[in-house]
Amino acid sequence: MDNRISLDRPVVKKGATPTSIRLRAMLGRDWKIAALFVLPVVLLMAGLIFWPFINAILMSTTTFSFVTGETVGVGLRNYERLFTNSDYLLSLQNTINFTIWSLAIKFVAGMTIALILHSRLPYRNLLSAIMLLPWIVPEVVTALAWKSIYDPLFGGLNPILQGLGVIDRPLGWLSDPNMALGSVIAVNVWKGIPFYTLLLLAGLKAIDNELFEAAEVDGASAVQRFRYVTLPGMRYVILVVLLLSFISTFNQFGLIFLMTGGGPGGATRLYSILAYEKAIGSLQYGPGSAIALSVAPLMAFLIYLLAKFMRHDDRASINKAPGIGTRIGKLFGRAFSLILDIVFWPFEMINRGLEATARAIRRRVTGSPVLPVLEPRQREKAGIGVRLLILLPIMVFVLFPFYWVVITSFKTTPQISQRSSIFWPDPATLGQYQALITQSPFLVWLGNSLLVAAVSTLVSVVVAALAAYALSRLKFVGAGLLTTAILITYLLPGTLIFIPLYQTLSDLGLINSYGALMVTYPTFLVPFATWVLIGYFRSIPVELEEAAMIDGASRFYAFWRITLPLAAPALLAVALFAFTNAWNEFLFAFVFINSESLRTLPIGLQSMVVGDILPWGQLMAASLLTAVPVALLYMYAQRFLVGGLTVGAVKG
Repeated sequence: MDNRISLDRPVVKKGATPTSIRLRAMLGRDWKIAALFVLPVVLLMAGLIFWPFINAILMSTTTFSFVTGETVGVGLRNYERLFTNSDYLLSLQNTINFTIWSLAIKFVAGMTIALILHSRLPYRNLLSAIMLLPWIVPEVVTALAWKSIYDPLFGGLNPILQGLGVIDRPLGWLSDPNMALGSVIAVNVWKGIPFYTLLLLAGLKAIDNELFEAAEVDGASAVQRFRYVTLPGMRYVILVVLLLSFISTFNQFGLIFLMTGGGPGGATRLYSILAYEKAIGSLQYGPGSAIALSVAPLMAFLIYLLAKFMRHDDRASINKAPGIGTRIGKLFGRAFSLILDIVFWPFEMINRGLEATARAIRRRVTGSPVLPVLEPRQREKAGIGVRLLILLPIMVFVLFPFYWVVITSFKTTPQISQRSSIFWPDPATLGQYQALITQSPFLVWLGNSLLVAAVSTLVSVVVAALAAYALSRLKFVGAGLLTTAILITYLLPGTLIFIPLYQTLSDLGLINSYGALMVTYPTFLVPFATWVLIGYFRSIPVELEEAAMIDGASRFYAFWRITLPLAAPALLAVALFAFTNAWNEFLFAFVFINSESLRTLPIGLQSMVVGDILPWGQLMAASLLTAVPVALLYMYAQRFLVGGLTVGAVKG
């Protein structure tokens, strides 16, 4: 007989009062210690996420009266006006076009790259690392690099296309209303490909190879194997990736704002930029909040679906009565299959046509319709050659912005302005770096970014570790609800709360201070870190803590001395994620900081652009120096970041 004490069974302590027994029965066995562990994350979510969101709803029903100088309630009039406002309708149309085209192109490119990297390929690890580079580049660096490439006078894209005979004159990629939106979509695709590649590659690795072998034995073509084995096996991964990407792309702000500011003529003004212009630019908080919240119902529906898919468990749902989420999931599954049938019908017809044509040519040349069978080694070499040929233009697309930033940073200002030696610095110089450091507050911005990112990371990791441990180990009422709330908070776009946050910070006197960023950055860092750490803590055997507690250790001692050391890789993963996101963040820093001495690097780089004057040499030097710390961190702990994403997604 096992005499070991079970920590899952309520134990009545000697001397326990009837009141304490009733409280344990009502609130859960560990409610006292759990309250201490989850209190920081509850205060964070309630004070800086949910209350600002509620405040935004209330604010959207008001407007500022210039006659009386007071804020007055107008009910739903701000929302009613949106449907007759041409600026809003145009911004919504731009947002939809930007999102749909970005998602479609990123999915096709990401799936293509994932399939290639999942196959036999020389230097596959190196190619995978290269493909993930755009992911680690700060948003401001991405925007400035591509803005430089697109520049009609000093950029590199026009000379390349003119040299290839594609165009006969320089084009204004960002200044032409007909081309601007397509140009920023291309940049968003460049930035988002690694996200798709990483998660789709993880989905491919989870499919049993025996399924592919069985389909090949049954005579299925490559197109049929992809249609009937690969895609169905990745349906949940694909849906999660598309939903996550839709939410982030639909609420894009920084990349477009930095490149075009919403111009020319509103051609790239998304709804998030219009909300900023109304609320912060014109100080019309009510109408600005209404613009931001006009998409809240759509976001709520997508977040609900995403939460269902991210927490999906086939085993747990076998004996469970189907609810509305399950029915919606089945509906999406049927729609997904129907779309695949429609999309792949032309490819299957083309594949059959190519096979018939090859047989006809073979019959005419040799008199036999049987196609020659290549040896396995020949077939493998041919496949590798085709895959590398497909990967080559994608590699050029990924690497060219990095090359352009480096060579421009080593050019002299006359070289850039006179367009001499466009694709190579002649002579190379460190003058741009010297001017950047001696003639601009770059080092001040660097110090500000380090301070804000370090403090935000420390706070976020501590709060997330405490909350994740409580949610994965302790028994208390509301644990499931809190887990769901954290997931929803993780998915909540910052564009929905930055307006009320601005007002809240103004009331607290924190606007234009380090505190404004140190307080608000954990709002988007803690939820993700908590979600990932929950998965890690659940993977650590609970018996280790049980043994320590049977020997007299407290719950906190078990957490501090046993669980945390074993979760060191996870803590490093979330710390790196938090630091890089705080280092790269643009929206909150742009809205909450005005003083030059307090600017972080993304805002500092943006401030170097004054009207039409763009010191491209210094901007590219600053971009390179801004990206280097993140790149070094990524190179040092790449496996921890990937492990954190995969374990957190699966077990969380």
